[in-house]
Amino acid sequence: MTKADLINNISERVNNIPKKDVGNVVNECFNAVTKALAEGEKVQIVGFGTFEVRKRKERKGRNPSNGEEITIPESNVASFKAGKALKEAVAQQV
Repeated sequence: MTKADLINNISERVNNIPKKDVGNVVNECFNAVTKALAEGEKVQIVGFGTFEVRKRKERKGRNPSNGEEITIPESNVASFKAGKALKEAVAQQV
């Protein structure tokens, strides 16, 4: 599902709210999550999951073109852990 598909789906399910308005809400939702993560906050959506920032330690890697060992610096990465309701819904699809 793409962002456009998500917007169309929500627009159809909620009394045909104009796609433009739904798009604005979806964009602001994503912006709010992004801003919170950028500020180091955890975002918990009960039943759906938790977004958080984790530190990835410095590690050794290899340059794929020549096999030379390189050091990959420490970095921050976004992480998502699915909530119970989401896990159960996905498990039923098997």
